[in-house]
Amino acid sequence: MKFLRFLLLILTISVFNFGFKVQMTYAQNPGEKPQIAKINIETTDVKAEEKFPAKSFEDKADSLKSNSINNSATSILLHRVGVQTDQTMPISLDEAIRKALENNNQIEVARDDVRFQETQLRSLLGIYDPVFSVAPTFSRNSSTGSGASNDFRVNSGFSKQIEAGGGRFDTFLNTSQSGQNSRNNTNFNQTSNIASSSSTTYFSNLGVNYTQPLFRNFKIDNTRRQIRIQRKRLQQTDADFRRQTIDVISQVQRAYWDLVFALRDQQNRVANLNLARENLRQVEARIEAGAAAPLARAEVATELATRETDVLLATQQVSITENSLKTLLLRNPESPQWSQSFVPTDKPVLSLDSVSLEDALKDAKDNRPELRRLQLQKDINAIDISYFKNQTKPQIDLNTAFSLGGLAISGTNQDTRTNLFISQQDLIFVDRINGILNKIQNINPQTVVPPITNSEILIPASNSPIFGGFGRSFQNLFRTDAPNFSVGVTFSFPLGNKTAKANLAGARIQDEQIQAQTRSQEQIVIAEVRNAVQAVETSRQRVLTARRARENAEIQLEGERRLFDVGRSTTFLLFQRENALTNARNSEIRAETDYNKSLSDLQRATSTTFRVNNIEVDSPMDDQ
Repeated sequence: MKFLRFLLLILTISVFNFGFKVQMTYAQNPGEKPQIAKINIETTDVKAEEKFPAKSFEDKADSLKSNSINNSATSILLHRVGVQTDQTMPISLDEAIRKALENNNQIEVARDDVRFQETQLRSLLGIYDPVFSVAPTFSRNSSTGSGASNDFRVNSGFSKQIEAGGGRFDTFLNTSQSGQNSRNNTNFNQTSNIASSSSTTYFSNLGVNYTQPLFRNFKIDNTRRQIRIQRKRLQQTDADFRRQTIDVISQVQRAYWDLVFALRDQQNRVANLNLARENLRQVEARIEAGAAAPLARAEVATELATRETDVLLATQQVSITENSLKTLLLRNPESPQWSQSFVPTDKPVLSLDSVSLEDALKDAKDNRPELRRLQLQKDINAIDISYFKNQTKPQIDLNTAFSLGGLAISGTNQDTRTNLFISQQDLIFVDRINGILNKIQNINPQTVVPPITNSEILIPASNSPIFGGFGRSFQNLFRTDAPNFSVGVTFSFPLGNKTAKANLAGARIQDEQIQAQTRSQEQIVIAEVRNAVQAVETSRQRVLTARRARENAEIQLEGERRLFDVGRSTTFLLFQRENALTNARNSEIRAETDYNKSLSDLQRATSTTFRVNNIEVDSPMDDQ
C-alpha cells in the first residue's frame, strides 16, 4: 500500500512539471504559432529568422558571423583534391557521348582494328593487279681464237590473274639482234653483235599464254577463298567496333547518371548538415535562455559531426564518379579538363509507358553485334566448306599459247659475186688437193685430172622482206606465215586425296560447332533483354514509390518539427526525421538515375544505342 502511494506521488509531480514546461514554451513567443524551418535545397541555406527573430543589431551581426563560419566550413568539406570547383564545365549527356566518340581510347583502338583489316583486304586484292616486267641485259661472250660477241637483250612481258574463273594470261614481246643465226622462241630477246663484221640477224616474237582451270580451282581457289574470308573478317571487326562503341556509350550514360546522383546526394547531405547547424544554434540559444540543459549541446554536436562525415563521403563519391566519366571522355591524361569540375545539365527523365518485350527481343535479334559476328563466322565456314569440297575434285587445266614471229637480216637485196673458196683453210685444202692431182698426173701422164679451180660464183638476191633492221622484223610479225599456236590440257588426279577430305570433314564439324555457339549466344541475348526490360519496369515503379516515400517523409518531418517546437519531441527524434527525409530524397534521385541507367542497359541489350542517340556509323570499305 505504501509503495502504491509513492508511485502515485511521483506521477502527480511529473504531470505538473510537464504542464509547466508547456506553458513556459508558449510563453517564449506569445501569440506566435510554431513554424517549420524552410530549407532551400538549391542553396542549402536555412532561414532561421523565421523561428528566432533577431531582437537586436548585435544578434543579427552574430547570426551573419555564424553563417560566414558555416559557409567556410562547408567549403572545406566540399574541397576536392586536384579539382578547381570554381572552374565548372557544364555538359549534357549528348555532349558527353559526342566527346566519348571523338576521344575515347577504347573506341579508337577498335576503329584502328577496322582500318587494319581494310589494309589486309587491299593486300589480298593486290594479287589481281596487272604486272608489267622488263629486263634489259647486256652480255659479252668470247673464246680463245675467236672474236668477242656483244649481246644486248630486253625481256618484257605483261601478266594478270583473272578473278572470274581463276585463269591467268601472260603476254610477251621479244626481239633479238645477233651476228650469229640463233633464235629463242620462249624468251623475248634482243641481241646485238656489235663487233662482228658479218651480217646481223634480227628476231621479234610477240605472243600470249593463257591457263584456265576447268574443274578444280574453277569456281573457287585459295586466293579467292582468302579474299572472301577477309571480307567477312572485316565485317566481323566492324561488328566488334560497333559492340565496343555501344559498350562505351553505355558506360558514359551510366557514369553520367552516377555523377548526377552523386552531386544531388552531396546537395542533400549539405542541406541536412545545415539543418544540424541550425539546430545547434537553436539549442545554444535555448541554453542561453535557460530553456535547455547544456547537455543538449553534446547531442546536437554529435549529430553535426556525423553529418559532416556524410558530406565528406558524398564529396569523395563525386570525385570518384567524375573521374570515371572523365576517363571515358578525355583522350590524354595531361588534359587540363581533369582539373575542371563537370556539371551535368540533363535531368533524369521518367516515362510511364511500359516497354514491349516482343519488340525488344526483335531488336536484339536484328541488331546484336555478337549474333552478327557468329553469322559471319558461319559464312566464313561455308566458304571453307566450298573450297575444301572443290579441292576433292581432279585438276584439269587448259593451256593455250599464241605467238607471232618476225625475222630480218641486215644488208642489201642485190646479187653478190664471190669466189667459191674464200676462207684460208679452204684455199689451203684446195692447194693440197691440186698438188695430189699433179702427182697423179706425173705418175700416169695418160690420166688427165683437171685441177680444182677457185672460180667466181654469183649469189642471187634473196627475198626482199627479209632484209632490214628492227623495223623490218616488227613488220614481219604480222605476215601470214608468222602465227604459231598451241593447245594442251593438263590432268592431275591425286590418289586418295586425304588432305582435302579431312579438311572438308573438319569444316563441317566446325559448322555444327558454330550452330551450337549461336544457340547459346541467342539464349544469353534473350536473358539479357528480359533482365533489362524487367529492370526498366522495376526502376519505373521504384521512382513512383520513392516519390511517395519522400512526400510522406516531408510530412513526418514537418509534424516532428511542430512537436519539437512545442516541446513535445526530442532532438533525437527530430534528427531521425531529418535523416529519414534526406535518405528518402536520395532514394528518389537514386531511383530516377537508376531508371535512366536501366534505359541505357536496355539500349545496349537491344543494340539500339545508335538509333536512339541519332548516331550514324560508316561501314568499312569493301573493294569488289
